[in-house]
Amino acid sequence: MDSTWNFLQWLGDDLSIKILTHLDDPSDLHRVCLVTSSWRQFVVENSLSKQLCLRLFPELSGAPHFIEVKGMIDTPTFGSSNVTKWESLKRVHRIYLLLAKSLYHIMRKDCISVAISASSTDNYPEESIDNTLKAGDRIQHRASYWSSLGSKDANAPETLTYEFVSNLCVVSEIHIQPFQAYFQYGFPIYSSRAVRFKMGHRESSLNSSTNISSDSESDNFIWTYVSPEFPMAQENTLQIFKLPEPVFCVGGILQVELLGRVQKQETDGLYYLCVSHVQAVGRPLLPGYDVDILDHSGKCVLKYFPESHHACSSCNEEIGHSHGGTSGSRLIGRGMQDWEQMVLNTLLGGDMLVEDDTDEESA
Repeated sequence: MDSTWNFLQWLGDDLSIKILTHLDDPSDLHRVCLVTSSWRQFVVENSLSKQLCLRLFPELSGAPHFIEVKGMIDTPTFGSSNVTKWESLKRVHRIYLLLAKSLYHIMRKDCISVAISASSTDNYPEESIDNTLKAGDRIQHRASYWSSLGSKDANAPETLTYEFVSNLCVVSEIHIQPFQAYFQYGFPIYSSRAVRFKMGHRESSLNSSTNISSDSESDNFIWTYVSPEFPMAQENTLQIFKLPEPVFCVGGILQVELLGRVQKQETDGLYYLCVSHVQAVGRPLLPGYDVDILDHSGKCVLKYFPESHHACSSCNEEIGHSHGGTSGSRLIGRGMQDWEQMVLNTLLGGDMLVEDDTDEESA
């Protein structure tokens, strides 16, 4: 029995777990596993990588089907053999550690990629929803904003629909800047009274053979998340709406609901809504990944496309060093240059990454 294991025995399981759960970087937990086989066994048996991942990204706990069922961690059914159970524990450890690593170093950013449609537009294309993708309310001395059609009804809602940069995004905040018409008398601000947000996926994503056009009248969406209503201030500022909990959006579609109108236009006496900028702040998963959505709830199977990601020489060394020459060489040859991208390949269980205990323990 090695002295390191005696050290953990001397501390006892509870105290050892308490100490190791204070680690907040997945790389640190990985280094713990490299010390000795007994330290690694302790980490694996107590699911410390899963605890770390869910502690760093609690929003993932809201989608257990994404990680544990459709990710094939808990399928197939395992027998009572100790060897089989140990292999299962190692696989869970590897997947959660890689998942935590892949998200840990991704900075929060605006996840919106393109504007899909607005429920109405006053003057197209001058006042198109595309203008809301640009920061600020002016571009080269020209006003930049989206405007709804005018309405006599102060309660008439409008919607703005966007697509994210990835079909998998963890979104924590939505930012909206109402537009102030600096070229009109009194400088009116055409904000809404309140906003609400929906996230989900296209209905057509459940059936790739369905032919659905991209205009708002015929494009059908399935919303897997609906936020509470947030009051909006009648101010020309980028207003931050923090969601009660970060939302794991499968399908990559966001709809902003603008509820109620507060400002009439003096020239025609109608109520308008105008927005100059919209952001959805969060973390997209790494490039090269996509999903097949299985049902209306957003459950999905993860897919990896190695040709869509470029090389990273520093990460090549990490792959070869941590996982042995055979697996590392095969993955590098397929273009998986960033070791963090092993996450979904492992989840799918297709071209499975083989974990070499000897290499990991002696590294």
